[in-house]
Amino acid sequence: MTALLDPRSAPVPPLVEQFKGGLTAPICLTWEWTYACNLACTHCLSSSGRRDPRELSTARMRELIDELQRMQVFYVNVGGGEPTVRPDFWELLDYAVDHQVGVKFSTNGVRLTRARAEQLAGSDYVDVQISLDGATREVNDAVRGAGSYDLALLAMENLAAAGLHGFKISVVMTRHNVPQLDAFKAIADRYDAQLRITRLRPSGRGADVWDDLHPTQDQQRELYRWLVAGGENVLTGDSFFHLNALGSDPLPGLNLCGAGRVVCLIDPVGDVYACPFAIHDAFLAGNVLDAGFGAVWRDSPLFATLRGPQSGGTCAKCPAYDTCQGGCMAAKFFTGLPLDGPDPECVKGYGTTALSTIDSSVLPKPTRDHSRVSLGMPLPRRPDRACDASPLAGQI
Repeated sequence: MTALLDPRSAPVPPLVEQFKGGLTAPICLTWEWTYACNLACTHCLSSSGRRDPRELSTARMRELIDELQRMQVFYVNVGGGEPTVRPDFWELLDYAVDHQVGVKFSTNGVRLTRARAEQLAGSDYVDVQISLDGATREVNDAVRGAGSYDLALLAMENLAAAGLHGFKISVVMTRHNVPQLDAFKAIADRYDAQLRITRLRPSGRGADVWDDLHPTQDQQRELYRWLVAGGENVLTGDSFFHLNALGSDPLPGLNLCGAGRVVCLIDPVGDVYACPFAIHDAFLAGNVLDAGFGAVWRDSPLFATLRGPQSGGTCAKCPAYDTCQGGCMAAKFFTGLPLDGPDPECVKGYGTTALSTIDSSVLPKPTRDHSRVSLGMPLPRRPDRACDASPLAGQI
């Protein structure tokens, strides 16, 4: 029988301190169902485009959902690629809901017809997130591809017409769309949706455009002021805790890198990574096909290390360290900075100084590249290498 502690003699540590040691199941499990995609966004964190022939089968996906149910994982963030191009997407969505695993899926809107929108509006365990990276066609399509702005807005029209209130509009912040924050909020209000903004990371194809797209120091301050002034109903996914070093008004959230502690990623072939933004062998914890997801989550040596005491490195001497926690692990790794060093976007400028000493020719590269192929490419009978299949073969 578990002993109860007298709260007068053993005060409960702050929530963040409890999370640092890890949980029995992740709070936020990101699960990419496919690398196939009909777009080729310049900043795609998983370099998605082609389908990987090793993609988990429908039966394996069902088994994994069963395991998540047993672990009492409340919901999963489903992405890709474009998850709705999997032929079994809607079947798997229903299966997850029927097994008490809620689904929040991200989509560019390609498959959100009026009929599908009405289907989604009838479920209490499904949340939809439409990706939009510009409040205008010009800004969005420069990153996500021609026609993607109209595709996203049509999906929003369908969701709103079906009566689905509070769906999410997800924006990756870049130096071209920071000035559009008010316009993004207006779009969300127009469709009775909720705005969600996330940080651009230099991972996947994002590494190639990070220098040109990541917000400037002045824009970082602008974003912080905007969130403090009126962002109480704007979701951030704990993307911007490095901005807390700017002032005494902390942004809502955990203020913690949760990699391997409260979050992780399962990719389309079953590989488990510590962080959705760090798809690289250095952060590979195992594969669900070996002994299941639970075994990886519990027993991975990598996760054990991440859940242990962490050194603040040079950042520990900074008076802002307790508020920013040193920033994002993935952003540091893919820009060549040490994991116990400053965030490349450190608002104190330490990251800029550290980056000046990095040889950009030896930066870590993504483990896999799922670059786009022509949508008209026939599906090979036997792909002789990973991802050598048309992303939408047999789907359109």
